Amino acid sequence: MNYLLVGIAGIIGALLRYLVGIYFGHWWFHDFPLATFIINMVGSFLLGWFTNLLPRFRLHPHVITALTTGLIGSFTTFSTFSVETVQLISTDKWGTALLYVLLSLWGGLLFSWIGYRAGLKESRGVNEC
Repeated sequence: MNYLLVGIAGIIGALLRYLVGIYFGHWWFHDFPLATFIINMVGSFLLGWFTNLLPRFRLHPHVITALTTGLIGSFTTFSTFSVETVQLISTDKWGTALLYVLLSLWGGLLFSWIGYRAGLKESRGVNEC
């Protein structure tokens, strides 16, 4: 059952990532890979948030795994980030590549921390109910 739930959630996450990419592709025409950056920042926040919040609702572990590993895991994308960075370097856009790497690293950590703290704060409110 766990595999099925992770697979279904993974399909949803991958489709969401694809749709966000299409949306940004219609109006973002700069070198910086904004769609992947935004996806990874949102995913970092959500995973941090879900880590503290979802267990407090006493959800079945399969559902938690589906939402974190399946949905968020397939929504975010380290491989696309890596390829986009290599493409920027290959076209001598070193400044943009460095900016992308540093913003992704520090932004991902920051958004994960913010999400983690938000989930911790909300989970305390759930326990009080």
